[in-house]
Amino acid sequence: MVGTSVKRSKSTLVDEYIARLEQGDALLDDSLQNLVEVVGILESYGVVLDAYSINLCYIANTQFLKLFPFFKYFNGEINSSKITKFIWHDRLNYEYAEYCMKSMFWHGGGGLDAYLDTPEFAAETEKLIKVYCKYNPLMLGLHKIFPDFLPEQMRQMAYYSGLGQFWRVMSDIFINLSDSYNRGEVKSIPDVVKFILDGLVADATRPIVYVPKIGDKQFEIIPESAGLTFLADTAVPYVEAIFFRGTPFTGTVSYNAQAYEIPYDLGMFNYGALYADPLPIGGAGIPPTLLMQDMRHFLPNYLRKLYQEKSIRGEGDLKIQICESFQRSMFCVTTAAVQGLAPHSLDTSDPDEQLANRKYLKGWLNRILESQITKVNSRTVD
Repeated sequence: MVGTSVKRSKSTLVDEYIARLEQGDALLDDSLQNLVEVVGILESYGVVLDAYSINLCYIANTQFLKLFPFFKYFNGEINSSKITKFIWHDRLNYEYAEYCMKSMFWHGGGGLDAYLDTPEFAAETEKLIKVYCKYNPLMLGLHKIFPDFLPEQMRQMAYYSGLGQFWRVMSDIFINLSDSYNRGEVKSIPDVVKFILDGLVADATRPIVYVPKIGDKQFEIIPESAGLTFLADTAVPYVEAIFFRGTPFTGTVSYNAQAYEIPYDLGMFNYGALYADPLPIGGAGIPPTLLMQDMRHFLPNYLRKLYQEKSIRGEGDLKIQICESFQRSMFCVTTAAVQGLAPHSLDTSDPDEQLANRKYLKGWLNRILESQITKVNSRTVD
């Protein structure tokens, strides 16, 4: 499908995209270039997410309640070589993983956010704090004076663990997608969406748990009995917080309340991946720059070759091209999420089910059409 720049009303676009989804198409136009860019960038993203996931879970399981976790990015391997690479920034930007975690933590939503306010979480956290601080009167005094401080740190650790577990699944999906493409099994953008959707459904009920240890003693901060699952309690809040809302980027808008440059309501935020303008990538204070910089190390050869051919700058604007491809891929992930959460199968012929689906889809599309989707599709080529 070739993108078009013809201007149409929003209601018309909503109807067109609903028809596309009901026909099994994706939000992103189906073209050979889109397919190559999406699969290639998701392969690179999958490698990066693997590293991010490992580090987030390491921090959650070993660095909890440490006031100054200087070596949290080292995954327990502290030596002169890694310290030198760290100083020279010859490493992955784990700060971006923390940016995503803090965005989810800030926006909240879903079962994970709700469970962290339960008496069960508070009681188990209190047990952990008492054992951890048993021989540390300074920490015990801190906890007594500021009783909410250490529990808040554990709430944040729960998000480290939850996001790490979510990215573990997504990394495997994206790497397996690339393998399927290389075997010739994935041949179109709808194939990409279906592959991602199948992966989301397969792990939909995968338990999200957080059980750190002190010595041989385990603490069920988030036990399996809490009933938290991959899709409902990490995937959906992630899409909301990272794809749609995001956070204002330092240096690009004023944080002065009188300047009115930041919406007063978090629900009105549109700083997420689907709204991002790829051009500022590389600028100071733009967190996605860190991700683009990481992904450039793991680009498959065919994607790097495509970038060199399609840009007159060669690799001079590599991070911008990576960002454009990444945004395309996120529209595929969003399509899979929208399909997976629909009240009924989108190809249903039952009029009542169709009506319910269209009401559901309109809610999503009214937000999605404010994103970069029409601009991305207007640049689509065969």
